[in-house]
Amino acid sequence: MNKPKVLILCTGNSARSQLAEGLLCALAGEHFEAHSAGTEPKGRILPEVQEAMREIGIDISSQWSKSITEYLGKAVFAHVITVCSDAEEKCPAIFLNMGTHEHWPFDDPAKADEEQRLDLTRKVRDQIADRLRLWLTEQNIAPAPLG
Repeated sequence: MNKPKVLILCTGNSARSQLAEGLLCALAGEHFEAHSAGTEPKGRILPEVQEAMREIGIDISSQWSKSITEYLGKAVFAHVITVCSDAEEKCPAIFLNMGTHEHWPFDDPAKADEEQRLDLTRKVRDQIADRLRLWLTEQNIAPAPLG
């Protein structure tokens, strides 16, 4: 059985979309194939993102920062979710017109100064988890427990 593909987009693919990809895999990986990408990828995931995910028992060490262009002409997504306004504006229309499209803006941990970055990452992680749980419930899927 092919699982519906979900593409989660942000600008740098270093924080928010990476959090969402890992969380979706943990909450409903048996129901969806999660992917993330950036309109201007940074080429790395912030260490605070990996740490915040480890704290709730999710290992995202196999994820990497990638460009949305890696998916052009190679994948069809049932759901496309943008997690920042910049990605919403700069995303190629081909993706925004695939399947269902939703826009869930969250603060960007990459823009926080180093002393505040981990706390903001935890806050955004929890906000994304809550939004994903709601979305899964709307899809008639019971989210798996985290941690």
